Order: sequence, then structure tokens, then C-alpha cells
Amino acid sequence: MPISKAEEAEKEIRHGGPLGKVKAYLKALGPGLITGASDDDPSGIGTYSQTGAQFGYAQLWTMPFTFPLMAGIQEICARIALHTGSGLAELIRKHYPKPALYFCVSLLFIANTVNIGADLGAMAASGQLLVGLPFLAWLVAITFISATLEIFVNYKQYAKLLRFLTLSLFAYVLVVFVSAKDWGQISKNTLMPTIQLNKDYLLNLVAILGTTISPYLFFWQAGQEIEEKIDEGKVTPNARKGVTKVELKWMRADVISGMAFSSLVMWSIMTTTASTLFTKGITDIDSAPKAAEALRPIAGDFAYLLFAAGIIGTGLLAVPILAGSAAYAIAETFKLREGLYLKLRQAPGFYGIIAFSTLIGFAINLSGINPIRALYYTAVLNGIVAPPLLLMIMLISSNQKIMKDKINRPVSNAMGWITTIGMSIAAIALLVSLGYR
Repeated sequence: MPISKAEEAEKEIRHGGPLGKVKAYLKALGPGLITGASDDDPSGIGTYSQTGAQFGYAQLWTMPFTFPLMAGIQEICARIALHTGSGLAELIRKHYPKPALYFCVSLLFIANTVNIGADLGAMAASGQLLVGLPFLAWLVAITFISATLEIFVNYKQYAKLLRFLTLSLFAYVLVVFVSAKDWGQISKNTLMPTIQLNKDYLLNLVAILGTTISPYLFFWQAGQEIEEKIDEGKVTPNARKGVTKVELKWMRADVISGMAFSSLVMWSIMTTTASTLFTKGITDIDSAPKAAEALRPIAGDFAYLLFAAGIIGTGLLAVPILAGSAAYAIAETFKLREGLYLKLRQAPGFYGIIAFSTLIGFAINLSGINPIRALYYTAVLNGIVAPPLLLMIMLISSNQKIMKDKINRPVSNAMGWITTIGMSIAAIALLVSLGYR
């Protein structure tokens, strides 16, 4: 039977020599790192770009604020899955009223499908920067490629390839050091929150929270932790139950690494666009060329190429995760066989959900909505949808009947409830402000 990544990591520390700890750390990376990389999907890039362009450095403080919260929530989701051997929707089905299950899964499916639509549209718009084919031609091609890869290609091999494309996001990190001028102001705004009680500021704050602490990440993290156990030969629910302290230790290292990577990219995009676009008076990003301009200081005429690579690469990574997390939830709700480790013939319902949500995402783009603006409003929708799902996660993770001795410890509990309450307040404040327009 294959040994777990945690056991491989511990073995490297014992026998790996001077580089043992480094090798152990690299072996432990998995679901957390992929989840963190997918968090900087086209919706995230669009939202962070709009933040820097519209508000300059004023919302840089959201990075150090959201990092521990997103890491805390993802750790809780991973711990739930590792200990119970079950996904979030399955646990809601078994332990909570059916209306709560249907409500949560419906919210997830709606938010994810809209997000898929926004990502596909942005990928098509970015593709036009490379080759001037019509938007619809790019949209059809990208939707077909995404759906085909999701359903017929082994996801783990597919993700390894796509991570190379997402490395283009590091261009934003480089631009920070080329274009940023006022490091004193950058440091101040990063470390000291500034709150403005107006509709635009609240709308953007909810968008940041929604694209950073996104509902699809909760279900995806849990699903991938289970698939890791299945890879180890633990194919039955009973065999998957239980988690060791060693497994929890390396899971946390994986989750924190993934969320740290995501946060670094988030901060870099906001700082870059503030230093390049905001200072030039470009405060509204409504097209792919405008968004790509932020990379011109280091890429010059290749800015469009680099931006397109980032959007298409992160989109091809994120769309399967968006569709997959919805498929996990719906399959668990209706007791369908599920898992990306299965072939199409083994789980037709699971892959049918993936195809269906991708096709609806495609159809959303036929409404004529601006694909770049759609990224931003998708993030806002995620911010409004997340609180009830977070509440359910906190109830599960604090339920001793479900979690036994692996219920939330004080720090995890505090982080989880701060996230839930904070996102709820932000969403309610936004809805109230919209009502007073």
C-alpha cells in the first residue's frame, strides 16, 4: 500500500541528509498549494487589478488581514475531510436538515457557475490579445478545450502542466520592484487598515473577500484531501477515517504555503496596478488591454502576451476546480459516485455535472456582458454567498459527534468565526448601502 505524503516527508527528514527538510517540505505540498494557486484565478486577477487601479494603495491592508483567515478556513476544511473521510456536502447530508444541504449546495453551484462564465469570458478576451479572432471563436475554443481536459485528462497530470503557465503571475511581483516608488506609503497602507464607509469601498471590500475566501475553495480542499487518501489505497469511507498528528502537521504546512503564495500574488497585483495604472489616472479596468498595461514596465510590447498567459493559465487551472467542487457537492448530495481519479464511464453523473456547469458558464457569455467587468462582480457574488457556507463549516468543525477529538482548537475556532462574522458584516453592509442608493 502506498504511504502517505506525510510519511514520505517524515522519512526524508530522518534519512534525507542536510537537504532532508527541504525535500520533506516539497513532498508534503499538494492540495493546499493547488488550491492556493487556483485562488488567483482570472476573477482574482481582475478584482485585485481593479482594486489597485481604483483605490491606489488604500486596500493593501487586506492582504495581511485575509491571509490568516483564508489559511484558517482551508485548514478547517482539510481537517474535516482528513478526519471524517467525507466531503462537506456528505457531512451536511448525514448530520443536518435537508433544507440546509440543498441551500448550501445551490449557493455553491450558482456562484461557481457564474465564476466559470466570468473566467471563460476573460480567457477569451485575453486570447484576442494574442490572435485577433472574434471573441465568440475564442470562447467556443476555450470552453471546448476546458471541458475536454476536465473530463478526459487525468487532473493531476493536467495541473502539473498548468502550474507552469501560472508562474507568469510572478511577473506582477517583479513589476512591484520596477514600478513602485513610494515604499513608505506602500508599507503604511499594507500594515494600517483604512476604512471608508461608502458604497464603492464596501463593494470592493466584499469583492476582495469573495475572491480571496471563495466558496469553491472550501469544497475543493476537502475533496482533494479525500482523493489523496484514495491514492494511498484507502478506497472505502471507513478506511479513510482518522488522521494522525503527523498528517495534520504536514497538511498545515501545505495549506499555509498555498495561501501564502496566493496572498503574495494578491498583494503584488494590487501594488503593481496602483503604481502603474492609478498613478496614470486609469481607475476603471473594463478591458483586457487596460489590465495588461500594468505589466508594461517589465514586459514592454510583450505585456499583452504575459497578461494573456497568466489569465489563460490560471483560468485553465481554475475552471476544472470550480466545476469540480460543484460536482463533488452535488454528487455527495445525491449519493452519486464521484472523484477525479475515476474515468468518465465510472462516474458519468459526476462528470456530467462538470460538463453542465461549464456549458452554462459558456452560455452566460452570450448575454453580452463585459468579460473583464464580469470578473469583478463574480467576486462580489462570492463574497455574498460565502457567509452561510462558512457558518455550516464552523458548525461541522465544532461538532464533537462528527469530529470527536479533532474539533476546532481555540485558535482555529477564533479564526473561523472571525472570518464568518467579518464576511457577514461586510456583505450585509454592502447590501444595506445598495438599498440606500
